[in-house]
Amino acid sequence: MAQRRSRSILAAVLVAAGVAWSVPAAADEYDSKRAGHPLRIIAYALHPIGVAFDYLLFRPAHWVGHQEPFRTIFGHRDESHGEP
Repeated sequence: MAQRRSRSILAAVLVAAGVAWSVPAAADEYDSKRAGHPLRIIAYALHPIGVAFDYLLFRPAHWVGHQEPFRTIFGHRDESHGEP
């Protein structure tokens, strides 16, 4: 019981120290010259489309290219497993 209590006290002290040493987050300042640029507005509109292409087209295509026989045909090398 004493060991459990000492662990609880230690955990409380560590949490309190973490809260005491934390720095409050601050947002970036709004710069109307940068945020209103026409290319930035286009980027806001196109980013979700790029993410959709990534998840719906490019990631599945990479997975297929990683499987045999496509792996050999396209010369895919898996660097994480130390293949030459």
